[in-house]
Amino acid sequence: MPIAHTACVDSRDKRAVGRRPLPAKPVLPDVTAAHRRGPADAVEARWRQPALVWQWHRERQEVLRPGVGYPGIVHLIEVARAERTLRQLYPHTSHFALRLSSRTRYPYALQVPSVPSRHDGRFHVFVPRGGTLLGETGTAEAAVALVVTHLPAGLGPAVAGTADDLRRWRSP
Repeated sequence: MPIAHTACVDSRDKRAVGRRPLPAKPVLPDVTAAHRRGPADAVEARWRQPALVWQWHRERQEVLRPGVGYPGIVHLIEVARAERTLRQLYPHTSHFALRLSSRTRYPYALQVPSVPSRHDGRFHVFVPRGGTLLGETGTAEAAVALVVTHLPAGLGPAVAGTADDLRRWRSP
């Protein structure tokens, strides 16, 4: 999903002389409104939001720090979103890592392996909440495949609520 750009250069920034303009911030989907429409809409809006934000960060870095590597979080999000079993979960990103929840509100129910993307282009896949490394891969596709093989049985689409709601529901 390409981001529309407009020139965005601070005229007081002396480092900006001779460099191409910074990309404009993307227009993000209204996740709050999507939550009101239901969990399926919230999940769809949430998949679009981090993809746009991380793409903007990457394009911005290409202008400010040309030639410096950038983690493959954008491609990772695209590959994960293309996987049917993962696309139905609620994505959350932080520190170049993709996490997926079966609940649409914080605190998230993290039952799926997380995938931090590294600056060297590789990906780590960790068990949910445990910190144990399941594997290291050289591509986003391999990382997503590893996540899919470690999905818990019976995991369905994300539902409205939080991890706390899930714990209350499971308690006798």
